[in-house]
Amino acid sequence: MITTLKIVFTILLIWMCYVVISTSLKSNLFKEWNFLGSIPWMRATLWDFYANVFIIYLWIFYKEPGVLLKIVWLVAMVFLGSIASCVYVLIELFRLEPGEGIQELLTKQHD
Repeated sequence: MITTLKIVFTILLIWMCYVVISTSLKSNLFKEWNFLGSIPWMRATLWDFYANVFIIYLWIFYKEPGVLLKIVWLVAMVFLGSIASCVYVLIELFRLEPGEGIQELLTKQHD
């Protein structure tokens, strides 16, 4: 199961990097912000996105012991979204010891 998760999150990370980079090359978010911000579904999508960031960040906040890492991950989550989420989950997956599973992935805190 852990190997499957590593593969899935690696594919998601690569896909999201591709989507963000290719979209950035075609369209400048800052130039189009006024237009995009006027679309109700765009505003709803942003609220949805940041609600998910908050939920995932609570998990990171629980798992990480140091204040500095908590701040770094908060900034990464806010600015990189699912890219940062995938990186964090992959780091956590690769930190697991042999024999550890989903429970340890979700609940194991770091020293």
